[in-house]
Amino acid sequence: MTDRAKEELRSFAFLTIVVAPVLAGAIIAAYGFLVWFYQMFAGPPHV
Repeated sequence: MTDRAKEELRSFAFLTIVVAPVLAGAIIAAYGFLVWFYQMFAGPPHV
């Protein structure tokens, strides 16, 4: 395995194991915050 292939494998592992879950969690948290912030002004949804 060449040095470039090892570097690409390490980068891929970092992106899939660290970056993707953190990014997904940040997006979910941001959506939840936006809903919470919206409901502070508009009130809870009425059924």
